[in-house]
Amino acid sequence: MKAITVPTVILQGDDDQVVPLDDSGRLSVKLVKNGRLKIYPGYPHGMLTIHADVIDLDLLSFIRA
Repeated sequence: MKAITVPTVILQGDDDQVVPLDDSGRLSVKLVKNGRLKIYPGYPHGMLTIHADVIDLDLLSFIRA
């Protein structure tokens, strides 16, 4: 991940019981040079499916920026 230099967004819910936030999102953003972490309060591991309406808008916003 240290080799990634392009703008990168890391998305994670703070209620992810499969991959804990501290072991994944917070660690990943430290390794990516131009990374940004977006934390979703109360969102679980399956947030991309369950909350696609919110996630899709955030991804689109990131791509446009």
